[in-house]
Amino acid sequence: MREMHHYTMNFGPQHPAAHGVLRLILEMDGEVIRRADPHIGLLHRGTEKLAESKPFNQSIGYMDRLDYVSMMCNEHGYVLAIEKLLGIEPPARAQYIRIMFDEITRILNHLMWLGSHALDIGAMTVFLYCFKAREDLMDCYEAVSGSRMHATYYRPGGVHRDLPGQMPRFESARRSQAEIKRFNRARDGSLLDFIGDFAQRFPGSIDEYETLLTDNRIWKQRTVGIGVVSPERAIALGFTGPMLRGSGIAWDLRKKQPYDGYANIDFDVPVGVNGDCYDRYLVRIEEMRQSVHIINQCVTWLRSNPGPVMTDLHKVAPPSREEMKHDMEALIHHFKLFTEGYCPPVGEVYAAIEAPKGEFGVYLISDGANKPYRVKIRPPAFVHLSAMEEMVLGHMLPDLVAVIGTMDIVFGEVDR
Repeated sequence: MREMHHYTMNFGPQHPAAHGVLRLILEMDGEVIRRADPHIGLLHRGTEKLAESKPFNQSIGYMDRLDYVSMMCNEHGYVLAIEKLLGIEPPARAQYIRIMFDEITRILNHLMWLGSHALDIGAMTVFLYCFKAREDLMDCYEAVSGSRMHATYYRPGGVHRDLPGQMPRFESARRSQAEIKRFNRARDGSLLDFIGDFAQRFPGSIDEYETLLTDNRIWKQRTVGIGVVSPERAIALGFTGPMLRGSGIAWDLRKKQPYDGYANIDFDVPVGVNGDCYDRYLVRIEEMRQSVHIINQCVTWLRSNPGPVMTDLHKVAPPSREEMKHDMEALIHHFKLFTEGYCPPVGEVYAAIEAPKGEFGVYLISDGANKPYRVKIRPPAFVHLSAMEEMVLGHMLPDLVAVIGTMDIVFGEVDR
């Protein structure tokens, strides 16, 4: 009998299916995985320590860069923690704007996940379709914040500014006037009109993705029965988000521990049955449909409820420019806020939101200074990555790619 030896191989960090800088040390028995050891830290940028060296309000932009596909959701978790420390609550309009952009961000995240996951497994068309829809939502980010990705739009006490009354229009010297007119048809009104138009069109796009994948024989062969996690193991491993709901546990912080205005919003929590890659795909697809339903409710509410989008507490929020020009006290507030910041009372808080990938939590300790004494971030993908070996053991090498895709990992938050 010939003696068989296991061999060790590297997967990543340069592999296109590694979704960032994931390096896996695999022990292989032919094509079968016997051990998978994730090596992390290759992208480490010290976000938590950087946030401890700056005033509270200057670290909001760092949160965008953690999970750089779920920008405003990360801001939301950090801003909620600061608001808990300060004991303030944003106006109702600001809360609905936050909910709307959280759900826009959820769709952005799931589109990126679906496109890249499908591309990893071999379906290229879906990738192009997903990025086409993402462009519209990136335009919404740009309209409201000036940036297509790292918005830094949320603030303790509300949001930076109200929704603009005019959508930026598309201009091109290389396209015909008919094409430009067709492209700008939904941009004649306000940002709310544009988002409302997107919410009407997008369910049809989801139907297209499902036509390409849901009953596709190759897609099902690559995902059904792969990376199965039982409900008990999903809870024991600390799974959250679609990874937990795919195993049949209906846990969603928007329902179980509502924050901002989610208690007033109607939506369903989709759950899987088998806990495999295919069920997690179906859960995320349905989540996009539910996000559209939530966005429609927010658009309706925001149309009929004008009002402030920022607290009027000038220790936390800057006064208006007009006020600042005429009132010395307002000028002092402005100067103090942007040089020194604010000093929350001594204490510690934990605030968590239902980010697209799962529970994103921020733990803050204040010692009464204008900078946090300690910042600790609880990212969902870091926890999911710890289950990598358990999910791939006994599977073939190509199945590893499907499991990495179903986890929806982004390394900015893993290597924070």
